Amino acid sequence: MFFNKYNKTEASFLKYVSLIIIKIFTSEKMKIIIGVTGSIAAYKAANLVSLFKKKDYDVHVVMTKSATKFINPITFEVLSQNKVFVDMFKDDDHTKVEHINLTKGASAMLIAPASFNVIGKVANGIADDMLTTMVSAYPGKVFFAPAMNTNMYENPIFEKNKKTLEKFGYQFITPAEGLLACGDVGNGKLQDENLILATIDNSLNIPKLLNGKKVLVTAGATREYIDPIRFITNTSSGKMGSSLASAAQQLGAEVTLITGATPLPPIEGVKMITSHTSEDMKNAVLDYYDDTDVVIMSAAVGDYRPKVKHQGKMKKQDGNLSLELERTTDILKLLGEKKKHQMLIGFAAESDNLVQYGKEKLKKKNLDYIVINDISNFASETNSVILLSKSGTSWEYDGPKPTLAFRILESIFE
Repeated sequence: MFFNKYNKTEASFLKYVSLIIIKIFTSEKMKIIIGVTGSIAAYKAANLVSLFKKKDYDVHVVMTKSATKFINPITFEVLSQNKVFVDMFKDDDHTKVEHINLTKGASAMLIAPASFNVIGKVANGIADDMLTTMVSAYPGKVFFAPAMNTNMYENPIFEKNKKTLEKFGYQFITPAEGLLACGDVGNGKLQDENLILATIDNSLNIPKLLNGKKVLVTAGATREYIDPIRFITNTSSGKMGSSLASAAQQLGAEVTLITGATPLPPIEGVKMITSHTSEDMKNAVLDYYDDTDVVIMSAAVGDYRPKVKHQGKMKKQDGNLSLELERTTDILKLLGEKKKHQMLIGFAAESDNLVQYGKEKLKKKNLDYIVINDISNFASETNSVILLSKSGTSWEYDGPKPTLAFRILESIFE
């Protein structure tokens, strides 16, 4: 069972065997703290604890008082084989500061399900129970797996709190879309437990596949200005490119992320450069290109721009308006022409004939790989992609964009 994934080449096989040997001789279990909050999805946390135990994690559970209304702490004590904490002051032994002591040696904290209330508390510095106090005192990786009604998930207050936490390095596992407990259908359903496990496990057991590599990523939409306040753009969110930059950094690379006009949160350990127009992005990319090992062009760069940009606001006039557009520089094609030692990975956003158009672009622009995605996934939290190599190998993946980023890079570099 262990070797099925790594039977492609002898090198991959030997690498995997070495990882097994290392694990055998460093058998200390990784410790994870799972926080369970007041949500109907709390019952699914029992399966999460069981899955982490099967992966040989040392699991410790902390519950809010509201969570105990949905599921009994005894369930988690039996499954985790560790004491469950709810109340900071209920334990008779006060010789240890439990909210500090329990976090020591933990590889990560996972809040699943993460309620609107608890996310809001942490985002605003409120630590008024065992769980929120532990999160505030823990310096390591913290993951939130939200579960709530669609209206709550799409509430601007929640979005603001989420962005605040992401800015400080907290990570979110995108909820699934489906039938909710209230009977509604929409976003907010706790993500599949196996996918949550895979996200955490991948994050904590990441092989440094890109160690020593310099990686350049572009992301987001460019703007082509008609006048100082009007422009032509597209609906790209930049989330896929941002996820790729984050994944590359975690895989050991020195990463530079060149964004378009799309605002993206900072990524720890990643150098970020903003470029508004296609010309700005072209110049920024060329500044780094010669000294880069891997280039991932995921930005949605404008193909056309107004031939004339008005210096002042263009006044409204009677009748119709015609704008003359001219081609922008095809940055990806230019990089393919200049390519020397670089690995060049392009993106193709298509609405039909995805594979056919992807193959044509792969060859025409002298790419090593191309990622093809349907335009229906623009601005979405999830994606469905086809990865093609110039040798003809193909992979198909779908899921949350952060997960896809790792899958794409692992497929290319393993």
